[in-house]
Amino acid sequence: MNFLYNLAIHTYGRLIATASLFDEKAKKRHLGSHNVWNIIEEKANKKSQYIWFHVSSLGEFEQARPVIERLKVNNPQKNILLTFFSPSGYEVRKNYSNADIVCYLPTDTARNAKKFLSLINIEKAIFVKYEFWGNFLSELKKREIPTYLISAIFRKEQVFFKIYGGFYRKILKCFTHLFVQDDNSRKLLKSIDVYKVTIAGDTRFDRVNYIAQQSKSLPLIAKFASGKNVLVAGSTWCADEDLLLKYFDEHKNMKLIIAPHEIHESHVNEICNKLKCSYMRYSQLTEDNAANPDCLIIDCFGILSSIYRYANVAYIGGGFGTGIHNTLEAAVYGIPVVWGNNYMRFREARELIACGGGFAVSDYESLKNVLDNLFADAAVGKKVSEYIKQNLGATDIILNAIV
Repeated sequence: MNFLYNLAIHTYGRLIATASLFDEKAKKRHLGSHNVWNIIEEKANKKSQYIWFHVSSLGEFEQARPVIERLKVNNPQKNILLTFFSPSGYEVRKNYSNADIVCYLPTDTARNAKKFLSLINIEKAIFVKYEFWGNFLSELKKREIPTYLISAIFRKEQVFFKIYGGFYRKILKCFTHLFVQDDNSRKLLKSIDVYKVTIAGDTRFDRVNYIAQQSKSLPLIAKFASGKNVLVAGSTWCADEDLLLKYFDEHKNMKLIIAPHEIHESHVNEICNKLKCSYMRYSQLTEDNAANPDCLIIDCFGILSSIYRYANVAYIGGGFGTGIHNTLEAAVYGIPVVWGNNYMRFREARELIACGGGFAVSDYESLKNVLDNLFADAAVGKKVSEYIKQNLGATDIILNAIV
């Protein structure tokens, strides 16, 4: 195994140990990676085999989830091991009922990889999207354990395709098969002699489609929205809200639902103070008052994906910061989707724009023009529905090939 890679892994481990003294997230990662051995000792059945799913965090878990859940429906006798790299994923899903064991991934040293794979009998290993841990993958290959990468996407600027990326190309060849999201990824892999590749698409489409089918009926939201054009703005930040509220102030014959990314009291109060019309928090809605406000502020978690079903147009926050949030969660309802200008890293955003169902804005004037046009043209939603429909089925392709 590459000396510099192992040096980097050991250095990272020491940095996390040091950071854990004053950073809560680092502390959880540090303690969690050490507690793996206790969890496996307590829960692993040495007579059973496990299908191992490894994800980085919550986003990748959502890509693994439809595969795990379909696998459990079709093969309920199969045991599932689920590992996370990030505390933000593990802490939310550590009690996930479809996995028999949930734990952190130990630090990727050769010693840990050998110990881990000796303690638990792995039938197959499935890594998701961007997880390339050299020592674990090398040990899986040595033990001839079928290992797959799913919902993967590759870009030419990644290290695999650089002149100095030989070690990382070897890591890719540890996989038995790679299931990629698009043809560009397949071509890039072919250029470095990686041929065991299938274009399967992104399992998130199957996941959001399932969520939409199971979405909750929200009678108070329905009453609030009745008879008006409704803009649902999800996972918004201040920069998003400033533009949206200006548009709302200038367009009285509509209703606005804001579900901010952060719902702490100071942020909700900040939104309320900027509004010039009647508004209400979701926690204050009743059957008697639900139709009264013009703007509704969602001050709880867990219902945004169901709220989008009541929208004529959706706006997704984050595009004026580090990047947009989940566009598919809204698009699955067949509504046009709008976001800020930091979106190029997101394949589905680029494809929604290409099919005529997604729109990026850079300032108030572009937001105004886009929203005015979308509220006047209900046909745009059909393009979004068709895009979602065309991208379903990755879960079936993957499971048919590996199980």
